[in-house]
This record gives sequence, C-alpha cells and structure tokens, in this order.
Amino acid sequence: MEQNMKLGVSSPLQHDSPAKWARKHKELGLEAINFSPNCEDEPALVDAYVKEAKAQGLTIAEVGVWRNTLDPDEEARRKAIRFAIGQLELADRIGARCCVNIIGARGPRWDGAYKANYSRETWELGVKTIRQIIDAVQPCNTYFTIESMPWMIPTGPDEYLRLLEAVDRDRFAVHMDVFNWMTTPQRYFYNEEFIEECFEKLGKQVKSCHLKDVHMEEDYTLFFRETYMGNGAVNIRHLIETATSYDKDMPFIIEHLDTDEEYLDSIRYVKELIT
Repeated sequence: MEQNMKLGVSSPLQHDSPAKWARKHKELGLEAINFSPNCEDEPALVDAYVKEAKAQGLTIAEVGVWRNTLDPDEEARRKAIRFAIGQLELADRIGARCCVNIIGARGPRWDGAYKANYSRETWELGVKTIRQIIDAVQPCNTYFTIESMPWMIPTGPDEYLRLLEAVDRDRFAVHMDVFNWMTTPQRYFYNEEFIEECFEKLGKQVKSCHLKDVHMEEDYTLFFRETYMGNGAVNIRHLIETATSYDKDMPFIIEHLDTDEEYLDSIRYVKELIT
C-alpha cells in the first residue's frame, strides 16, 4: 500500500522558491501537493510551481477556493464566485485532480454553523452556484468538488449523492473529509463501517481526501474535537486502505496543524502506520 499512497500536507512548508518548495516535499517522501499559488498570482509564478512539481513527480491534488459562495452579502458572494471560477480555471490549466471548496454558509463566518445552512433555499442556491462555477469554466482536465463539512450540506453520503444528481454536471465530483462527518456517536464508534459506507456510495467519484483525527469528549451534551492523527478514534489505516481500493492514486492531504514540525510528526505517523 505504501508505494501507491500519495501523501501530502495542506501547509506550503517553509520555502523561498518554487524549486525548494517542490524539493522539500519530495525529500519528506511526499507525492501529492496542495497548490500554493492562486489565480491572482502572476502566470509566470504559477508556471514555475507547476514546472518544479512535475520535475519532482508530484501530483497536484488540490486547488483550494475557501471562500463563501453563499455569503448573504451579495457583493461578497459575487467576489467569492469570481474567485472560485478563477481557481477552477487555474486547476484546469495545471491539471490538478480537483478544485475544492465548501458549499458555503448563510452567515458572516465563511464556514460557520447557521440554521439557514439547512434550508431548502440554501440547497437550491448551492446547486445553482456550483453549476454557475462549472459552466463558466467548462473544465476538461479537472473537477470541481465540495468538501464534506460538519454543519452544512451535504450532511452525509446519501445527501452527497443527491447533490451530485441535482447539480448534474460531469465535472462535479467529491472531496472526502470523512472526519468532518463524524458528527454522531454512531459514526464515531463505528467509523470503520461509516468509512465503508461513504466509499461504497461515493468512492468512484472521490478525487482527494483529507487526513486528521477526531476525539469525542465524554461531556454533556456532546463534543467532537478535531485533533492530530493518533489522538482520536478514527481508523486511519482502514480509511487509506478503503480509499486506495477505489483509486490506487488517491491523494491524502494532512491538514490543520500549526507548524511544519507537527506536519513532519504526522507524516512519520502515517508512514509507520502503512508500512
């Protein structure tokens, strides 16, 4: 399994040139990358990063949007959509496996938890917005994806299937963060079975995965904490084995750590886990 695993990190790691950026990933035994430049950077800089990634044999796993395309403020929403279109164009130009965003939140925090996130109107606006982004670009070398999140749609694999059907675009696919869906004790304690359910229903359309862990605190009423791998209950090895059974080149991106040193510790943890 190790030779097929394309591991990466969400951090750009400390670097002062595209060559050092790519070389540092390779020296750490990483085979996948989050793309550091964005659509607002100079094309020459983008091309330099792409060139160095290819020279080191690195898979460009993700181009991130991370803007609220459902912002209740219409001007902010339009700006977010323009950026999402630009990022999808960038992902298509450089041949990234996917461009990824969240579906969006109906409040001031771009990824916040709001009652309106679950309304019928939000569902319809989300579908319309995803179509708008994909139709503006007409990608042929990448996919637009939505990351699964704890407090917005889609809330699980069945709802993601509904979203895929509703959007009805060949270049709309899945970004899997199964940890963000660990929102009930049942999913948490039976996480192996939940992982299998997610991939049985969505596996053929998953383009990239995030890696971290989840810990449920024994306190009232209920608390799930994102944490570093090995400090939670999710069977990381089972997730990797399941995902790679659907796509041997599946990228896994370690995320949400604070320092390069913490990322290095997690890289070592995963490599020891799968050896």
